[in-house]
Amino acid sequence: MKDQLVKAFVLDGRVRIYIDRTTDMVQEARDRFDLHPTACAALGRVLSIASIMGSMLKSDQEMLTISINGHGPIGSIIVDAYANGNVRGFVSNPHVEDVYKGPGKLDVGAVVGKDGTMTVTKDLHMAENWTGTIELQSGEIGEDFAYYFTMSEQTPSAVSVGVKIGTDGNVESAGAMLLQMMPDATDEDIRICEHVLSGLKPMSTLMQEYDDSGLDQLVKDMFEDAQILETRDIQFHCGCDREKTEKVLMTLPKKDIEELMGQDEGINITCNFCNNEYHFDKDDLQKILDKMNA
Repeated sequence: MKDQLVKAFVLDGRVRIYIDRTTDMVQEARDRFDLHPTACAALGRVLSIASIMGSMLKSDQEMLTISINGHGPIGSIIVDAYANGNVRGFVSNPHVEDVYKGPGKLDVGAVVGKDGTMTVTKDLHMAENWTGTIELQSGEIGEDFAYYFTMSEQTPSAVSVGVKIGTDGNVESAGAMLLQMMPDATDEDIRICEHVLSGLKPMSTLMQEYDDSGLDQLVKDMFEDAQILETRDIQFHCGCDREKTEKVLMTLPKKDIEELMGQDEGINITCNFCNNEYHFDKDDLQKILDKMNA
């Protein structure tokens, strides 16, 4: 099954549920940045829930950025998410030393830390961006996002995220679920949701078990009255390219471009979000300078 995201209403529309499979996008992030296992699990969890949050935006012109810094050894986690569910992101220290809670169980909270904040900034194409910030609760990501939705967006929510890393360092499965109470949700609805969630296996396990039958079936197995609203493909995607990188260079002072031209080998510009590298030799830099002087 390809990476995909499913939106649905359950319990007669009083509860909204999002589930996504993100195995391929997390593997791509792992490959692009040579992520060590705990760094991969941490970034993968954020990419997974960020894809869901992006899909909640109302316009293709909108986007959001998630910034997490718990002052742990991984440093910052930065992820951009878009309305189509696509995401991109990176961590400051992709080679952070692995920490384990027990045999084979990575301790994400230990490398992320919890002495810091998570900030969500939404670019809604208005006069000012919307920003919400919360204190990290555990650094385990799922609990932190559940707290964010409840405190910053006043929407009681349950969040489950999971990334399973194989012994070879590759991503075996990854995914996330967001379950939100609508304003008309009843105490009985909350009780039913708590009962369903208490019996769920870890998200990484569910992604493996439903790899053939699909996420639609997973939602229906959780709630018999599930009304599937949408199923869409999602992926790790960065919109950087050589032309955009050239435009960034053109924002530099002319004297800086002239200094760069003094480097015989030219320069390499690397995108933080996807690790793509763009090379500009002396001729390329001269063309940029000519455009700036035109």
